[in-house]
Amino acid sequence: MDIGTIVDAAFSAALGPQAIVFAIAAIGLNVHFGYTGLLNFGQAGFMAVGAFGLAVSVVTWDLPFWLGLVIAMFATVVLALVLGVPTLRLRADYLAIATIASSEILRLVFGAVEFKETFGGSNGLTGFARTYQSLNPYDGGLDIGVVSFSRNDLWSITVGWSIVALGCLLIWALMRSPWGRVLRSIREDEDAVRSLGKNVFAYKMQALVLGGIFGGLAGVFHVLKQASAVPTDFNTTFTFYAYAALLMGGAARVLGPVVGSVLFWFLIAGLGSFFSQATGGTDPLIPASIMTDTQASLVRFIVLGLGLMLLMILRPQGIFGDRREIAIDGR
Repeated sequence: MDIGTIVDAAFSAALGPQAIVFAIAAIGLNVHFGYTGLLNFGQAGFMAVGAFGLAVSVVTWDLPFWLGLVIAMFATVVLALVLGVPTLRLRADYLAIATIASSEILRLVFGAVEFKETFGGSNGLTGFARTYQSLNPYDGGLDIGVVSFSRNDLWSITVGWSIVALGCLLIWALMRSPWGRVLRSIREDEDAVRSLGKNVFAYKMQALVLGGIFGGLAGVFHVLKQASAVPTDFNTTFTFYAYAALLMGGAARVLGPVVGSVLFWFLIAGLGSFFSQATGGTDPLIPASIMTDTQASLVRFIVLGLGLMLLMILRPQGIFGDRREIAIDGR
């Protein structure tokens, strides 16, 4: 068994573009769930709207790349308003139902044959990332043994971690402002906040919009790093992975989503590489009677799932979190 390959796979995934996608998405969920107590189960929908807002603007409408970015962010704001207006005055579970339903509806619409000329159907859209790729200043990839990245991945990592750093700085500043303290108060007892004369609905809407913008950024970065926007990418698994990263790192903590995403993908890739090697070759470490090489890629999710269950039992607040921060107010 090659330990170096396992370490390389684990660290490359933990620091790579895919971890960045979920770190950005989880920062948005942290605003929704961690700081405000909003149950958004449709972050993948915000990601899809951001991704296809850019792709459609550039490819279908033939607009400039930078204008496409503006349209992508505007589209996520519109989605947040459409979801928030009818649901934010109701109990928390209504928002959860509305967001997960809208996420699935958007995914099906973007992949529908009837809208193939606009969204590209099940094959999606390509050709919108040329401007982004042309800005790449690197001449080659990076391979230092512990991690290895291609030229394009290295550029995406530079851009992605810069976005994460700026996002964390913004959240750190906002949540220490009077506005952020009101959000925390709404999470704890919105009736008390309302009795003090605060417009709870307006604050919830602002939080939903801000978290949705981070979701849109995650979707834009996801399609830029792979230079294609495919509807099937934005399924509910995206949202649940982002929640797993958030809860692993700790809700209502600035660095919780980032650390959780890094650790999540470190374990996913590391376990995948380990089980792949343990079941492969002429003399496998794990015999075929116990596990085949076909099953190895699935067993990593089982092991990671068991680990997450233990974490939620022994330390439900996550690595950096506070147990009080994850209470759900269903009123």
